[in-house]
Amino acid sequence: MKHLKKLHVQVLIALVLAVILGLVAPAWGTAMKPIGQAFIALLKMMLAPIIFLTLVHGLTHVSDMRALGRMGIKSLVYFEVVSTVAMVFGLVAVNLLQPGVGLHATDLVEPAAAVNAGKIAPVDFFLHIIPNTLVGAFATGDILQVLLISLLAGIAINRVCGPDSLTVRGIEEAQTILFKMLSFLMKLAPLGAFGAMAAAVGSNGGETLLYLLKLIGVYYLASALFVFIFLWAIAWVIGLPFLPMLSLIRDEILLVFGTASGEVAFPRLLEKLKKSGCDDVVVGFVLPAGYSFNLDGTSIYMAVAIGFIAQATDTPFSLWQQIGLLAILALTSKGGTTVAGGAFIKLAATLQSVRTLPLGGLGLLFGIDRIMATATALTNIVGNTLAVFVIARWEGGFNPAAFEAETGHAPGRSLLRGPAKPIETPAAAHPEATVTA
Repeated sequence: MKHLKKLHVQVLIALVLAVILGLVAPAWGTAMKPIGQAFIALLKMMLAPIIFLTLVHGLTHVSDMRALGRMGIKSLVYFEVVSTVAMVFGLVAVNLLQPGVGLHATDLVEPAAAVNAGKIAPVDFFLHIIPNTLVGAFATGDILQVLLISLLAGIAINRVCGPDSLTVRGIEEAQTILFKMLSFLMKLAPLGAFGAMAAAVGSNGGETLLYLLKLIGVYYLASALFVFIFLWAIAWVIGLPFLPMLSLIRDEILLVFGTASGEVAFPRLLEKLKKSGCDDVVVGFVLPAGYSFNLDGTSIYMAVAIGFIAQATDTPFSLWQQIGLLAILALTSKGGTTVAGGAFIKLAATLQSVRTLPLGGLGLLFGIDRIMATATALTNIVGNTLAVFVIARWEGGFNPAAFEAETGHAPGRSLLRGPAKPIETPAAAHPEATVTA
């Protein structure tokens, strides 16, 4: 009975019950969809203010703004390299295993969902980061726009107000209140996971065709290889025990598995990463930025899906065309939302840009998008968690003792060289929180 009080156990039980309901009574399972949608909506409404307060609070205590700029450049370079490698994993998998060959689906009708997706241009992408109004970014919940406002506000408060000002103390209290609100909402996590999973199983159940099952298998295999080969190798480079890191976020992994949404795990990840030895400024900047720029699972999804559509529709798609497509994917896989279905919308936008593939090929993916979204969200959350640890070690903002206290495993020596002067935060002033590179 003691274990039943743990969140991850409750979520796991809810997932099992949801699968049973979806298989035994598909209609009832599908009817549970609003429950999952409501839970995700509750958490989404918390994201913009939490991101804003977390980043602003961290920036108000930064004594060296040059260190922040250095961290931002390192983060963006890391995001782009890792997400590009993720695309390569997807393209290699879909070309070697060829899940769509033999379908000859040449008479697909263009889905209405793709018509409204729009074409993404580089200029439009960067202009979109600028909100129409200061409050507009919070109203729409756009992470990139909230990040921009948070950076401007944090730097301004850092320059104008002292660390003991009423403004800074007000931000700290507001942050505490938001996380208390979050703790109330998280008690509904098992119910939300139950509703989302029951609806997915009830809708798709045994109706998934054989070729789609093969596509699912290829995608999950590519994602697993990326996580347990490439990401594990990165963890080894920074001296971080990979499996203990996964164990650290097991509650969030199960929650994401049930909802197929990375956003539901974001608030708790902020807290856990701080407790595990990552500097407040690093966590407050890298994690929300990663949710927009470090979407490894989304990159794999788009690469696999586009390759599958080309094979299934008998569309010639040479290796050089696929390599050229990587550049487009590097843009269209960024930004937007990390909820279930977000990757599908980005894929629609990419097919609008790549005229060599039929837009109607998206019709093949409608029935399994929710199943694919689960692997997408799981890969994204693992990649972003590791990214925070990488930048923290790279910037000299990591406390090995705190990580060992949380996981029971001591980190090894990092092969990354940190800066001569690490980012200075309140935690660095305490002897028990000595930060090492």
